[in-house]
Amino acid sequence: MLKRPLLALQGCWLAGVLASGTLMASSNIMVQEEQGGAPSAFQQQIEAADDSTRSAIEELRRLERDTHQLQAANAALSTRLVSEAQHQQRLERALNNLDGTRAALPEIEQLMREQLTAWINADLPFLKDERLARVSPAEPAQADSATRIAGLLEAWRAELAYGRAVDSWRGRLQPDEGSPRDVEFLRLGRIGLYYLTPDGRQGGVWDVESRQWLTLDETARREVRNGLRIADEQRTPELLRLPLSVRVEDAAGGQR
Repeated sequence: MLKRPLLALQGCWLAGVLASGTLMASSNIMVQEEQGGAPSAFQQQIEAADDSTRSAIEELRRLERDTHQLQAANAALSTRLVSEAQHQQRLERALNNLDGTRAALPEIEQLMREQLTAWINADLPFLKDERLARVSPAEPAQADSATRIAGLLEAWRAELAYGRAVDSWRGRLQPDEGSPRDVEFLRLGRIGLYYLTPDGRQGGVWDVESRQWLTLDETARREVRNGLRIADEQRTPELLRLPLSVRVEDAAGGQR
């Protein structure tokens, strides 16, 4: 009888111990669950923060690239603007000079016309009417001076070309005495002008200093005939022994 309460007490104690152990275990489980839940949420915050940071870094890098591109574009634009400004300044100076040049064009035109006319009159008397016609104003009166000057430049180039060519043609010779006659002319650049009658019995060379035709002897007339064949491409070019229309120092530009 006395042992039963002890057993009962022991049973109660054991039950209490078991119960407390169960409570503690339950509490530990709850604590572990609570502790286990906290790291999961914190990790999510960290991961979320990392994504946000990465996005911010990427945005920063993009903005940095855009900034560099904008700076490069601005630098290129600035260079173009400076170049364009310089170009505009040059155009403005050119236009200012052009106004002065335009005012001087009529005087330039007149001077060129006078020089060309004087040159032709003092030159060998070949195709004179044709050459003077180039110098006379071919453009209408209302044409500007620049257009007429362009025509004079063409005439000047034609005159220069005469000095580099050998030419022949048939024409009428008007001697100082007697009636005009049909002859063949030979021109050697600007240094020699000759004529020969169709029968080859008469011929002459133009003398610039005396401004008249000088008679050629038979040997010289034969050389003129050879020159005519060369000009007509009927004979191979060769050295012609002929008197010149100009003095050697004049042909060499005044140097002896």
